[in-house]
Amino acid sequence: MTAFRYLHLDVFAARRGGGNHLGVVIDASGWTDSAMQAFARWTNLVETTFLLPPADPRASYRVRMFTPHKEIDFAGHPSVGSAHAALTCGLIEPHDGLLWQECRAGVLPIRVAEDHGHRQLLLRSPAAAVRESGTDAHPLLRRALSGVASGRLAPALVDGGRRWWVVECADEAALRRWQPDHAAVGALGKATASMGICAFARSEASDHQLVVRALASGAGIAEDPASGAANGLLAAYLAQAEPHGPLARGYAVSQGREIGYDARLLVRIDDDGAVWVGGRTNTVIDGRLQWDANA
Repeated sequence: MTAFRYLHLDVFAARRGGGNHLGVVIDASGWTDSAMQAFARWTNLVETTFLLPPADPRASYRVRMFTPHKEIDFAGHPSVGSAHAALTCGLIEPHDGLLWQECRAGVLPIRVAEDHGHRQLLLRSPAAAVRESGTDAHPLLRRALSGVASGRLAPALVDGGRRWWVVECADEAALRRWQPDHAAVGALGKATASMGICAFARSEASDHQLVVRALASGAGIAEDPASGAANGLLAAYLAQAEPHGPLARGYAVSQGREIGYDARLLVRIDDDGAVWVGGRTNTVIDGRLQWDANA
């Protein structure tokens, strides 16, 4: 039985303990596919990742991402957290302010920045496209949105890395007090091969411009406390829908307070439309795990 370095992280946290959990196995070169899946099932985290040497010469490192049930191509907070782990453990160094992460979705850049003295990692989201738009875009949409007033932009099914329904709510208070019908959201998600509903509202707060709730019932998760992929799709939709609006070049997001978390995500949108989503990651546990990597 071999011991491996293992980090348990707090990703996108506005305060320690406020972000999304992630487990990272640092050197998984000798792990079999079945051992990775078994360990991810045992941690029972939304995602567990495994760091490997890159296969693509353009990449700084390679990461494999697992839910308790399957391997996935891409997700936001596992990407940002894995980059934090690789930097923390001295496996990589940024070049010209960038890291290059290899995953099943391809080789993706991650920007290394500073914000108020803390390291911020921002992942460039995959290109996104609107597949459907409007309140009548799907017969299950109205039921999934029952109990909350709509905002100015029409709901849209946006696809890019993951697939989400992006829905604007009337205001921050309405979104925060909404009690979603998770069964209805799940039915919509399954019928449209989407994660569910990424609901957002504009805010007048000093530390964030948007509030987001990621209702991922389509993937069996009632609500995600901090979703990089959902926020990437939302940012792409806003940049397309309001190219000259106050959010068109970036903003800060508050997410997760309704379920006891306190996440803060940063969004930056380049002139060419490239969307970068990220934030701060805290290392909560840095230790050794013992596991049969050849099982």
